[in-house]
Amino acid sequence: MKLYMKQKVFSFRDRFTIKDEYGEDRYFVEGEILSFGKKLRIYDMHGRELAFVRERLATFMPKFTVEVNDREVAEIVKKFTLFTPKYCVNGLGWDVEGDFFSHDYVITDMGRIIVSIHKQWMAWGDTFELDIADGNDEVIALAVVLAIDAVMDRNNN
Repeated sequence: MKLYMKQKVFSFRDRFTIKDEYGEDRYFVEGEILSFGKKLRIYDMHGRELAFVRERLATFMPKFTVEVNDREVAEIVKKFTLFTPKYCVNGLGWDVEGDFFSHDYVITDMGRIIVSIHKQWMAWGDTFELDIADGNDEVIALAVVLAIDAVMDRNNN
């Protein structure tokens, strides 16, 4: 399943839709305005909340959690490195590898690809293609990618 995430360039509040490979709206993402730390909620197109991505504050390195049904399922931590960013996904056993500066990376589980992420460079705003291997991993994979994107966005600003 391919998903396409296009974020608005000039947006006071994070708010955007995720489209599927047929151009149909599949998910809606909305950030909380005036909150401490980044908070994103992923909804289906019927308005049901599917996942909540929350930045943990007062940590040495950026750290995000993913909650599904009010239960924490993953923790995304940026590791301390000098040159290239590295991320760890605790709770799922997923590995994250690739070129984060060009937004071209993969998330794997013991060698099995969960999702590959590629930035489309000739688009207005940040547009990403997510190729998710298993539909069962779709929402959590999307949440992990959103957390990594939030860290990268913060580092670029």
